[in-house]
Amino acid sequence: MSKVMTAEAAVARLSSGMTLGIGGWGSRRKPMALVRALLRSDVTDLTVVSYGGPDVGLLAAAGKIRKLVAAFATLDSIPLEPHVTAARQRGAFGLVELDEAMVMEGLTAAAHRLPFLPVRAGLGSDVMRVNPHLRTVTSPYEDGEELVAAPALRLDAALVHLNRADAHGNAQYLGPDPYFDDLFCQAADAAYVSCERIVDTADLLKAAAPQTLLVERPFVTGVVETPNGAHFTSCAPDHGRDEPFQRAYAQAARDPETWRSFSERFLSGDEGAYQAAVAAFHKSPGKEGAR
Repeated sequence: MSKVMTAEAAVARLSSGMTLGIGGWGSRRKPMALVRALLRSDVTDLTVVSYGGPDVGLLAAAGKIRKLVAAFATLDSIPLEPHVTAARQRGAFGLVELDEAMVMEGLTAAAHRLPFLPVRAGLGSDVMRVNPHLRTVTSPYEDGEELVAAPALRLDAALVHLNRADAHGNAQYLGPDPYFDDLFCQAADAAYVSCERIVDTADLLKAAAPQTLLVERPFVTGVVETPNGAHFTSCAPDHGRDEPFQRAYAQAARDPETWRSFSERFLSGDEGAYQAAVAAFHKSPGKEGAR
C-alpha cells in the first residue's frame, strides 16, 4: 500500500496541543519542508521533542511551541539557535532541558512502551536540579546503584527526513550518522517521513548496506518526497548545510524588522516559492539576501 502524500496532507493530520517529535540533529538532516508546511498551518500549542536546530527555531519564532523538550538548540556552525534563545529570554515557552542520552533513552523507553529506562546520564549534574520532576531508582541487584529514571518520551506524531524512501515507508540514510530518526518514529503514534527521493524498494538495497535502512514501514504513516527538503540543514551526501543562507537566517533573527523581511521573502509562500527564493538568494551579490 502506497503511503505517499504531500507535505500539506501530512501536516493536515496534526492538531494543536500534540506532542511532536522532530528528527535530525542540530542543523543536520532536519525535515525542514515539513516544518515549513507546519508554519503555514493553524496548528499551535505544541510540545516539541527534538535535538534542536532551526526546526524548533522556526516554530519558536512563529509562536507554535508551548513546551520544548531538548538537549540543546544549535545551528552547529553557529553555536546557539537565535530564535530559541530569544524565545526563552522572554519566557515564550516552557523548557525541559535533558542530557542527550536521557532524550535517547526516553525515546527508547517510549518505543518499547516502558514508563522509563535507567541511565547514569544526569547524575551529579544540574540536570537533576533544574528538572525536579526527575526521579532516581535503585538497582535491585547486588550493586545497589542509584540511577536516573529517564521518563518515556511518548509522541503523538514524529517528523523525520532521510535520503531515500520507498512508497511503503521504508527509509534509508546515506550519510555518516543515523541520528535517532528510527526511535522518533517508533516512539510516535504516527510518523511522517520526508525524503530527497522516493525509489523502488529494490533500489534501497542497491544504494547501500542493509543497515542503512533505518526506518521500517510498520512505523511510518506517510511518505513525502521533498527534494532539498532538509534545506538549509545538511543532508549528506545529497547536499551540505547551506552556510551562507544559515548566516542570513541567524542575522535576520537578531532584529524583528529584518526577520519580518526575511519571512516575507522566504516563508510567505509554499515550498516551491521557498526553493525559488533560495535559488535567487544565491544569485544575489554577496549572497546577502535577507532583505
